[in-house]
Amino acid sequence: MTSKLDFVHARAALFDLYGDHLRSRGGQASVASLVRLMKPLDIAAPAVRTAVSRMVRQGWLWPVKLPQGAGYGLTPKCVRRLDEAALRIYRAGTLTWHGRWHLIVFAPVKERPRRERLRADLAFLGYASLSETTWIGPRSSIELDNLLDSEGVRADRFDSALEGDPRELVARAWDLEAIGEAYELWLAEAVTLISTLPEKAPADQVFATRSRLVHGWRNFLFRDPGLPPELLPAGWPGEKARAYFEQEAARLLPAAAAFVERELL
Repeated sequence: MTSKLDFVHARAALFDLYGDHLRSRGGQASVASLVRLMKPLDIAAPAVRTAVSRMVRQGWLWPVKLPQGAGYGLTPKCVRRLDEAALRIYRAGTLTWHGRWHLIVFAPVKERPRRERLRADLAFLGYASLSETTWIGPRSSIELDNLLDSEGVRADRFDSALEGDPRELVARAWDLEAIGEAYELWLAEAVTLISTLPEKAPADQVFATRSRLVHGWRNFLFRDPGLPPELLPAGWPGEKARAYFEQEAARLLPAAAAFVERELL
């Protein structure tokens, strides 16, 4: 049976590559290197170039001149997005909760494309909708100002204390049952993915496997806001899934990083 982890779109794969490997290596790569690095994921050169062009138009990458030839580097906007993602993917910092909620209230956004972009980006930052114009999250996001400015949205923001049971609010704002089931499915598919990797697999194969693992895990940024343990159900499957991800991502990193270093030359 085909797993969802078998497929990675070019644009998503490039975000993963820049965030997982290139961010710590200067955030730049030649076009030729990007094409070589995407090859183990069965992403062809035309798809890579199309995805790069799209990311440039959206303000995530910009052209740079490198000794190896024409290339692309991270924009400040993309650096902020990748740093925000790393904080939640790898627990690169301490995500604390002090019993208060970050509330955002803004006027209705009439244009549908703009409204949908705003909804997707707010969900990525860990917010949930209480109404069309009111969003709530367990903490403020370092990327929120940039997001609202880019969409031309003025919002009132509040550091709020809830009068009532926070678990009732969580149940209304997020579908924890669906998120938990998604974690269980991801874990089953991840175990299958890792089990198919030979013990002495070549570095490019390790890179591809780890990239698929990270890509599948990164998708939870759009679903799981990173709620504090005290607001999650007992036996939350996200913790078991996270433990497996952290274990395997760390184990496969040296070989995957060696492949990236080789292809960047």
